[in-house]
Amino acid sequence: MRVVVQRSKEASVTVGGKTIGTIQKGFVLLVGVTHEDKGEDAAFLADKIANLRVFEDENGKMNLSLLDLEGEILSVSQFTLYGDCRKGRRPNFMDAAKPDHAIKIYEAFNRFLEEKGLRVATGEFGAMMEVQLTNDGPVTLIIESK
Repeated sequence: MRVVVQRSKEASVTVGGKTIGTIQKGFVLLVGVTHEDKGEDAAFLADKIANLRVFEDENGKMNLSLLDLEGEILSVSQFTLYGDCRKGRRPNFMDAAKPDHAIKIYEAFNRFLEEKGLRVATGEFGAMMEVQLTNDGPVTLIIESK
């Protein structure tokens, strides 16, 4: 699994002109799944992200986690994170998991986050989505399970 983590002040996702998920302070997660990913990968990344200390404490140091702040998550599936652009001019998406496998892992990942006590809003798996966010910092990280 590969997740792009963006610290945000607020964010939303829209499908077909309808807003289906919104958050205030927290993380926007762009989530990619590859063929060999399993529930263990989802659990590992959920724990890593929930406890990632990238929010400022009273001294202005990145010392607080999403759990410390009771922040929120907007989780958006994004198979394009496994696009290979090394050859040619069109990305190759062969490393992205097929939808039937990817949705299981993506949903498990979101459940693991919720089990940690986090509020998780989502996009719609497989849909064309518009994601809006106010990136805070900006702070953007890429985290992988392998």
